[in-house]
Amino acid sequence: MSKTVKEINQKILDKTVRVVTAAEMPAILEELGAEGAAAAVDVVTTGTFGAMCSSGVWLNFGHSDPPIKMTRVWLNDVEAYAGVAAVDAYLGVTQPSETLSMGYGGAHVIEDLLLGKPVVLRAVSYGTDCYPRKEILTEITLADLNQAIMSNPRNAYQRYNAAANSGERILHTYMGKLLPGSTNVNFSGAGELSPLMNDPDYATIGIGTRIFLGGGIGYITGSGTQHNPSAQFATLMVQGDLKQMSADFLKAAFFHGYGSSMYVGIGIPIPVLNAAIASKTGIRDRDIETDVMDYSVASSTRPVLGRFTYEQLKSGTVRIGDREVPSSPLVSYSKSSAVALTLKQWIERGSFLLSEPVAEIPAQGSAAPLAMKSPAQRPDLFYRRRPTVLSRPAWPRIAWDGGLCFSCGQCLGICPMKVFSRNAKWLVNADTEKCTGCGRCDRLCPAGAIVGGQDGH
Repeated sequence: MSKTVKEINQKILDKTVRVVTAAEMPAILEELGAEGAAAAVDVVTTGTFGAMCSSGVWLNFGHSDPPIKMTRVWLNDVEAYAGVAAVDAYLGVTQPSETLSMGYGGAHVIEDLLLGKPVVLRAVSYGTDCYPRKEILTEITLADLNQAIMSNPRNAYQRYNAAANSGERILHTYMGKLLPGSTNVNFSGAGELSPLMNDPDYATIGIGTRIFLGGGIGYITGSGTQHNPSAQFATLMVQGDLKQMSADFLKAAFFHGYGSSMYVGIGIPIPVLNAAIASKTGIRDRDIETDVMDYSVASSTRPVLGRFTYEQLKSGTVRIGDREVPSSPLVSYSKSSAVALTLKQWIERGSFLLSEPVAEIPAQGSAAPLAMKSPAQRPDLFYRRRPTVLSRPAWPRIAWDGGLCFSCGQCLGICPMKVFSRNAKWLVNADTEKCTGCGRCDRLCPAGAIVGGQDGH
């Protein structure tokens, strides 16, 4: 039994296509076998919604009168890279504001643009004969921009290491808040919904593949940076039109002690061309393992504290040594499922056609650490920026804003009073009456849904 992408696209146009999500496929495979599943299913949709720091947008502002060659550009006082052309700039999601608190960065500017909010554009130049203007200060919206192209160098990790902290103090990391003594574990990656876990051999995923990106249509433009498929740490470089995206699937986030990031929704359709592809899309959380790394060791080769499947991690506890330790996700599984379901609906109603890759994703990559060498003595090239220090009053009990929560789940394993809970669809809720103000969850939530608690750390 074999099919082609062209044949499946015709089924999409005819509204006869059979589409299932990656969460549904394992049961079908178990019931029908690989050949039967390949005959019964045409497309499997995948999804992930996690913090993807290696993301940003290319912006074209258009020419002013008189024109300016922008050499430095700020949007809401977040600097964008302008060393490419007169009125183009790249805004990275992790770039912090120079005047606002550390809780605001490039990701928040992007979210503000998506929400239709005006953003202050400030730019300076040294002035040239053809670009005489030396400064500009104005307000812009997303509609005012000629182009806003999301271009992300490293997204959709195949899987990711989990994190714990065997040290003696709280650590604030891009893997969330890690309590001392290895008393909580945070993990990331979409598990059985992960796009690259459902097509690990790149039989259908390649350069030019059309994908769901941030609520709009995007494309894979290459393997991502630090692409390392031999260790199941493959990544993708992706691109799409920000103007077609949605704030439902692009969410600004802030990790205390690390900085801003953006939760990005990515979904990739897997055309089931044959039984071999069908069998790969039947992967389950119990089939995927990852290591818990000790983040108290400041090294690129951290010690491993344990190895667990995603099924074990998603159960809420894992055993490290002789203790059961709470485990919490950073990926939002409810949003990841929504990505896969939305993509499924697009295909079923005929608004999303599959595309064949124009080139393969490399089967080899590199994620080697930086080679440290002694540079020439040039003290004029180095400077130190004073960090911004956040301060906030302490509340004896948390306040909870469910409207801001996108159910990443970091809070689930950190509260000793079980204030936070989830339902079967991984939607998170909070019973603030249980809160005793211990402070464990203070400055934890990347979306700002949790405020308060008493934390002296």
